[in-house]
Amino acid sequence: QVQLVESGGGPVQAGGSLRLSCARSDYFYSSYCILWFRQAPGKEREGVASIDTVGRTTVADSVKGRFTISEDHEKKIVYLQMNSLKSEDTAMYYCAAQRGCAVVPGSHPGCECNYWGPGTQVTVSS
Repeated sequence: QVQLVESGGGPVQAGGSLRLSCARSDYFYSSYCILWFRQAPGKEREGVASIDTVGRTTVADSVKGRFTISEDHEKKIVYLQMNSLKSEDTAMYYCAAQRGCAVVPGSHPGCECNYWGPGTQVTVSS
């Protein structure tokens, strides 16, 4: 059974950093994309970053230069390193996965994701 579990959220002051983790189950696909999304109250869900099996990545323009996505294949964890956090980064952050996809660098993160984690809250105070 495919599972995704996020961790690493919490309160942080503006200008600070957090690293989110998305742990995936041992059973997974040989080809996939894992994405980070976020949703703030009253706002639509927004794709933040994505990574595919061969390490191609893309991030949203709103976080470019501040957020980085990476994967530790041995640990089966996808990380979202968030630096220079702003109050507008406050949201519930979710990781999601789609099998058999490829990231196009420079494109906006998005997917027809098959699996979602429960989310982790990030709150940035100014």
